[in-house]
Amino acid sequence: MRILICEDSVLLRAGLVRLLEDAGHEITAALPDATALDDTVEATAPDLCILDVRLPPTFTDEGIRAALRLRRAHPVLPVLVLSQYVEERYATELITGEGGAIGYLLKDRVADVTDFLAAIERIGQGATVLDPEVVAQLLSRRPRDDRMQRLSDREASVLSLIAEGKSNQAIAAALFVSEGSVEKYITTIFQKLDLEQDESGNRRVLATLVHLEYGGDRPQTGA
Repeated sequence: MRILICEDSVLLRAGLVRLLEDAGHEITAALPDATALDDTVEATAPDLCILDVRLPPTFTDEGIRAALRLRRAHPVLPVLVLSQYVEERYATELITGEGGAIGYLLKDRVADVTDFLAAIERIGQGATVLDPEVVAQLLSRRPRDDRMQRLSDREASVLSLIAEGKSNQAIAAALFVSEGSVEKYITTIFQKLDLEQDESGNRRVLATLVHLEYGGDRPQTGA
């Protein structure tokens, strides 16, 4: 994959370049801020962009605003926000808005390089990958709606794990059930959320949007 990095920390930027190149990816650019981001994306046409939330000059929300701008200008471009913070002002808009694949991972919670590289691969292939803490913080501030009330506790747990970008196999492992049971839960979730099969067949993303927009329960792993 051809990847563009926008990260102000010199050490982290260099570390990401080395890590991704060693994993077989090509780095099209490694930028210290978002000043030249739009022009660089146009010039290099990356397959994925990785951005920090807080970038110079104010170190507040430049990165996430740049991510929103990229998603409007390049709707199919996958974007991974990699940050120490959940920027709630823009995070919901970034995740639920129209655009390509999206990821939001917290730096301090990335504990395994293999998992991080796998997350990048999934985002590049079109998946939504969200840190559970990001999901929890966003959901704590969202109202519920009728559709979410239809779900059982176990179905809500499955939907939360879907929202984190987990595969059926990973959900089964987290909840200590079979993959067949997970498939049945997901089918029921789609039915209860009134999600008809669309042309792309991507009802998991639609379910995630409902989950993030209207609220739900945190994953009850081990329940």
